Amino acid sequence: MKGYSETESGKREFPETEPGRNEYSGTGPGRKGYFVTERGRERDSETSEEIRIQELICAASAQLAHSYAPYSDFKVGAALLAEDGRIFTGCNIENAAYTPSNCAERTAFFKAVSEGVRGFRAICIVGGKSGNPTGYVAPCGVCRQVMMEFCDPETFRIILAYGRENYKIFRLKDLMPEGFGPADLNA
Repeated sequence: MKGYSETESGKREFPETEPGRNEYSGTGPGRKGYFVTERGRERDSETSEEIRIQELICAASAQLAHSYAPYSDFKVGAALLAEDGRIFTGCNIENAAYTPSNCAERTAFFKAVSEGVRGFRAICIVGGKSGNPTGYVAPCGVCRQVMMEFCDPETFRIILAYGRENYKIFRLKDLMPEGFGPADLNA
């Protein structure tokens, strides 16, 4: 059984199973089925966004293994989502002189920018002592300033996570209110 009917124009229609819930069937790239109604498209978009969030959490978490933190033993990983869909990762890299150390977020940004990327949608950050995330790790002030340089504070999302189920999402403007950015130099 197909689970759908085709109209004369060839459009597939799925029956309503109950008010507000749609039946779906078929296959599509990376998902079990697809929807054809407006409400279904919203749900499919939400599912796609959740999949992307989980992908960022996993990519950031994987970076903990690459962290170089011999002085603090506080390991941080980041995964930066570019507007074109590519993900750039980074980890924190400490230095005995402290000042030359680099945060995971800036490592990810600098990797992306060095590849010519200038547009970004989101970043996920995970971290914790000995590489064991036990709480949310927010970006430092310097990293927030780098984000202001390359991101729209109204739309850029910062995902703080310590596991696949434990995450919070902020806009850059929430974490950097009244931030200084390139637009301020043109005022």
